[in-house]
Amino acid sequence: MKLLIFVYIILKTTEASTERYNFLDFWTNLFRPIPRLAKEGFVPDYTPKDGQEYDFIIIGAGSAGCVLANRLSEISEWKVLILEAGGNENYFSDIPIFAPFLSITPMNWGYVSEPQQKACRNLRDHVCYMPRGKVLGGSSVLNFLIYQRGHPEDYNDWVRMGNEGWSYNEVLPYFKKSENIHIKELLNSTYHGKGGYLDIDYSSFSTPLNDAFKNAGHELGYEWNDPNGENVIGFSKPQATIRKGRRCSSSKAFLEPVRYRRNLKVSKFSTATKILIDPLTKRANGVEFIKNNKIKRIYARREVVLAGGTIGSAQLLMLSGVGPKEHLSELGIQTIVDLPVGYNLQDHVTFSGNAFIVNTTGLCVNDMIAASPASAVSYMLGGGPLTIPGGATGLAFIQTDYAKDMNGRPDIEMVMGAGSLAGDLLGIIRSMLGVTDEWYREVYGSLPLNERQQSFALNPVLIRPRSVGRMKLSSSNFTDQPRIQPNYFEHPDDLQAIKEGVRFAQKIIQTKAFQRYGTRLHNTPFPNCRHLTFDSDEYWECAIEQTSITLDHLAGTCKMGSQGDPSAVVSPRLLVHGIHGLRIADASIMPRIPASHTHAPVVMIAEKAADIIKQDWKQPIQQL
Repeated sequence: MKLLIFVYIILKTTEASTERYNFLDFWTNLFRPIPRLAKEGFVPDYTPKDGQEYDFIIIGAGSAGCVLANRLSEISEWKVLILEAGGNENYFSDIPIFAPFLSITPMNWGYVSEPQQKACRNLRDHVCYMPRGKVLGGSSVLNFLIYQRGHPEDYNDWVRMGNEGWSYNEVLPYFKKSENIHIKELLNSTYHGKGGYLDIDYSSFSTPLNDAFKNAGHELGYEWNDPNGENVIGFSKPQATIRKGRRCSSSKAFLEPVRYRRNLKVSKFSTATKILIDPLTKRANGVEFIKNNKIKRIYARREVVLAGGTIGSAQLLMLSGVGPKEHLSELGIQTIVDLPVGYNLQDHVTFSGNAFIVNTTGLCVNDMIAASPASAVSYMLGGGPLTIPGGATGLAFIQTDYAKDMNGRPDIEMVMGAGSLAGDLLGIIRSMLGVTDEWYREVYGSLPLNERQQSFALNPVLIRPRSVGRMKLSSSNFTDQPRIQPNYFEHPDDLQAIKEGVRFAQKIIQTKAFQRYGTRLHNTPFPNCRHLTFDSDEYWECAIEQTSITLDHLAGTCKMGSQGDPSAVVSPRLLVHGIHGLRIADASIMPRIPASHTHAPVVMIAEKAADIIKQDWKQPIQQL
């Protein structure tokens, strides 16, 4: 308990300092367990010389960048360099249930949205916190570990939007290629892969509430199924990027096993500031970056591959002169190619804050249990509550009345949490969400301590949003955070759909399976909604706007589309329109966000991108 509080204080005080991050990285690595497998270990740091040349320079060692580095360096004659602004993962980032904890560390870029009119209204500074990974492994180190791909028609939509080669049947082999499934009942599934780098498994921990969730689904007429299989709609246990109870990030999966390849170099704490593009030939020939307070330029003989994520890739493109001409001109940036970079911003938003209380001890997990010596011992043995992926113990994909025209495609995901915001006694979840202590005291302060600890969450997630936002630069300086305007609930159907998700959570707890434990919704009204009748439609619309937050699934700012699509930034082969030698391979290229957690689709995009690059450079690819 004292250790957890101490580390929390250390992390809070080091939040904004690069120099202190180096200390934190060293300190926490002292506590990292001895690697269980010979292929696990730290990736050595490499510092390029000014003017040095490589065949491929990859910007960003995140969910996509680690995959690209692995697959491109399979060609032994290709010299590959990957630049990453952060450093190593550590002991605490390995612990699955600590996912909320990580967004308040320097492993997060610390982005926030502009104030929202219809979301995050009662959070700190009235903005939405938008965590993005600044560490080897990127956001796969910060995320809640959920492995979910979406509906097949999500990818067929991409083809209908003009992106040949991206149908579900064409991308499914890439999902399977990366996967190493450990779930016994799925080992022979045609929808899953064995022998890939990325381990997929269940947490071994469960309580009777897991059974209640499954039985509640049956009572409501839903199957207990594989959401990555034939039918997405249904109830399930979360499939997660877990290896022997520990987080299996993209870095751990794809980068660490090949860290000693002679043709692969990884430069940590290296922040790209500009892509070097010849304004006459329109060719990307290198990257400017800063490391150890020194600015360097390095050059690419073949390609620069941008994998900085939805925020980072769009920001770097615009700083390099690729973006909307009018916007760049306002900031004094010379436009090399006029493209709609930053538009088409999409995200999944979730309503948080509700707590469901049970009358039985030992069913829920709170921060006191997570900090107990017994939990630590169980974790070191590969089990216990610390292995719960981000605290999520159950998923349900449902279709509301606002998706009846979607042929069996879900528009709401329900996430059951092992605990709730009410049980956040140390304030870690509050810090992640941006919930103020005052809000917490007003809503949950009257609850007895034992009831706070005997509570769990059922959060609806809008996985098929209609609202679209935009990202802009705030200045021409790479150190200044961009302006992020997600426009949550701008489309009125989005608010109504997520409200149906709230109503569905109430249906779940009213089943016999949950009433066995006297499950009830905590009914203290949210501040600023007290003037409305609790549980009325008007009340829930107000409450949703107060505390809805991002699910950290930002996508779409560098949209993929054909040459004739005026809204597109990259081609179906991921080449930036109008620029030679520059590709993008990350969530920013998604023309429409899939109804899924985005980590699995991003890994798929990177797997496919690597084969596209090999094909374009006349190299053999593995038959899938």
